[in-house]
Amino acid sequence: MTPSIMIVSLIFLGISMLVSMILKSKFTKYSKVGLANGMSGREIAEKMLRENGIYDVKVQSVNGFLSDHYNPVNKTINLSPEVYEGRSVSAAAVAAHECGHAVQHATSYGPLMMRSKLVPAVQFSSMLVNWILLIGVIMAYSGNPTVLLIGIVLMAVTVLFTLITLPVEFDASKRALAWLDHTNVTTRTEYPMAKDALKWAATTYVVAALAAVVTLIQYIMLYMGSRDR
Repeated sequence: MTPSIMIVSLIFLGISMLVSMILKSKFTKYSKVGLANGMSGREIAEKMLRENGIYDVKVQSVNGFLSDHYNPVNKTINLSPEVYEGRSVSAAAVAAHECGHAVQHATSYGPLMMRSKLVPAVQFSSMLVNWILLIGVIMAYSGNPTVLLIGIVLMAVTVLFTLITLPVEFDASKRALAWLDHTNVTTRTEYPMAKDALKWAATTYVVAALAAVVTLIQYIMLYMGSRDR
């Protein structure tokens, strides 16, 4: 890794940590605001699934803080204990967001389908890309940029996955907020809080995507420069 790439990586690491701290702060803040309807995250998730005609997705609890996710392989909505058992604005927002992914899956939402197809390639790429880029940078300085080009191609797969994740996450939040609003699961006071929590969750993906794109561009510039020597 060159000094410029290292500096950019550290900058985005700092931004990512800051956004993550704000997200955790928002989640903690809104987790103290109880829902007027008294529903738990599990109950909200099951209600949203039913009202979208989805009956083959299981809602279950998993360990970890903000470990919530939808698994399209076994069709499960996995909620952290704070969300699964919680009866707060945070629990409602997160539970509905994960159900948004289940609705995407049920309706064959394009970006989600594309992202799922990329998973095997990303898993393969992530195992090799760092080592290949390291070797590629060293060899590029000695006049052979071929390995670096291979590393760039592998990294591009991961970057593409990161970019496709953006519309998937934004759309899931959009579906969640629309449902929370029109079903009155959240009140007029609670809804803006749920929207704010999901906004900061989405911001973490935006920062990750920007960092990935900028880093890829730097490696491409390094490759182009090595060819001109």
